[in-house]
Amino acid sequence: MSSEFKVDVISHDFEESGLSSLNGEVTLAERVNEVYEVLNDNRKQGNGSISNIVTNTERRAFSDRVSRGKRAAVDDSVNLQIDGDEKREHGPGKKSGPLLSGTAYCISSCSMILLNKVVLSGYNFNAGISLMFYQNLISSLVVVLLGLCRVVSVEKLNWKLIRVWIPVNVIFIGMLVSGMYSLKYINIAMVTILKNMTNILTAIGELYIFRKHQNQEVWTAMFLMIISAVSGGITDLSFDAAGYAWQIMNCILTACYSLTLRHVMDEAKKSTRSGSLNEVSMVLLNNLLSLPFAIFLIIMFAEWEYVINVDITKSPMFWVVATASGFLGLAISFTSMWFLQQTSPTTYSLVGSLNKIPISIAGLVLFKVPISLPNCFSILFGLFAGVFFARAKMSK
Repeated sequence: MSSEFKVDVISHDFEESGLSSLNGEVTLAERVNEVYEVLNDNRKQGNGSISNIVTNTERRAFSDRVSRGKRAAVDDSVNLQIDGDEKREHGPGKKSGPLLSGTAYCISSCSMILLNKVVLSGYNFNAGISLMFYQNLISSLVVVLLGLCRVVSVEKLNWKLIRVWIPVNVIFIGMLVSGMYSLKYINIAMVTILKNMTNILTAIGELYIFRKHQNQEVWTAMFLMIISAVSGGITDLSFDAAGYAWQIMNCILTACYSLTLRHVMDEAKKSTRSGSLNEVSMVLLNNLLSLPFAIFLIIMFAEWEYVINVDITKSPMFWVVATASGFLGLAISFTSMWFLQQTSPTTYSLVGSLNKIPISIAGLVLFKVPISLPNCFSILFGLFAGVFFARAKMSK
């Protein structure tokens, strides 16, 4: 009985040493020799032969335990090494994903607003609908080309899907056009502050349409945004009534777009063959369906005569900037989707609010906007209110 206990203790010690000695300081052969030496000592002391102490079955079981212990130790060593290599290889990539996507989204968003301001105000281009048509045409062609090359997955369009999507597309066109004209008459800093009004209208719409209640912090943030918008308008040295009217219309249409899109997306999925509708397909739907509406508006407001006769359209640099703005419009769609995949909607919302700060500063500096201390304070206060709003939404 004591011999059997001794063998069990030796076996247990060996398994522990096999798991801890990964560098091969004690080999398998040396440990087995030690075991047999103990057994031989027991035989010499009169405890019987080895076969009487340990049966062949027990010996085989013991050897299996030894082999499994050593094998597990080696496997653990290899796995630890592989895991370490994988962490070293993939760790920085995972960490840099949100940073790269967030940076790409911010750059494309800032550049798009600045380039639109250059085209509309810098070049004094008075055909916002035509500019929207050109940008959406570029976006549609690029998405179709990427779909044909199988770089992106695009849902096949059908008349049922188009009929469902037309109402939200009409709002989308109005949102783009009103945004174009407001940017022409108002400086970028004030546009970004007044855009905060969209959050207020959206929250009110969610309350009455979807019965979605907001917490106290959200309503406090919205109250601060109202104060900043009113004070910003009063202290704006370059105040333009037409520009503010366009921006108010833009805020209303943007809120309607976000509220309507939720319902239309659910209905549109039922009209597709796959039963789903990805973001790329929605980008194509919005841009492609806007083209006939834009052509109708261009003819109705006689913009085509202006575009043909105005001297600025004969400048190659104008078309370079306009084309770049079209590509950036599409880049915003893709980088926003990339950023959302890498992070969460709350982080996306917060970065969008923080992104207004460099846009506002760049707009004031690059376009040499006349500004007073009260107006500067109103702009900073509005930016703070926007960030506070995003933080309040995150804490819900």
